[in-house]
Amino acid sequence: MDLKKGRLNTGYFFLGLFAVFIGLYPLRFIGLPYEESLLGSKSETLLNSSLYLTAFYTHIFLGGLALLAGFSQFYKKLRRKRPALHRALGKIYVAAVLLSGLAGLGIAFFATGGIIPALGFAGLAIFWLYTTSNAYTSIKKPDIEAHQRWMIRSYALCFAAVTLRLYLPLFTGALNIDFIPAYKIIAWLCWVPNILFTEIFIIKRSA
Repeated sequence: MDLKKGRLNTGYFFLGLFAVFIGLYPLRFIGLPYEESLLGSKSETLLNSSLYLTAFYTHIFLGGLALLAGFSQFYKKLRRKRPALHRALGKIYVAAVLLSGLAGLGIAFFATGGIIPALGFAGLAIFWLYTTSNAYTSIKKPDIEAHQRWMIRSYALCFAAVTLRLYLPLFTGALNIDFIPAYKIIAWLCWVPNILFTEIFIIKRSA
């Protein structure tokens, strides 16, 4: 039992570490020239589009907020001892996902690398919005068990922001794959395994 608890605590520690690091990561883009940021590969047309830039920054900054707020929802002590805070952070998470997800869906179709990464990121945005909306509606019924399952799925998709940034240096650095071919793979790899592992976890959890 102690070993199991130790593994769980270790998992939560690294989950929290990555959530905080990547959640705050968008702050580095404040005042950063386009060529030194994720926008460096975009066309002049997009960089001159206020609509695209607004959607881009909405997606990354509120996505970071969702990572930070969402992680807190998995602490049992917070749910038991500070239910009001748990609900407030949950509302922040849902609002952040709604805006970040819609913005992400919009900019997905301008993804570097063409239609393959575009569809990958669009699929991520759609499933992220879908799972989060189900988490919200289920707690309103209220159906706590369903709410927890949908929140786990939603946060697994939110965590794609982390896995994407882990895979990029692995593919382009360690595996020496060119950026565009790597990006086409990672656009799907950053979230599909997340949701598959989550389903396995949910099944084992309820067994």
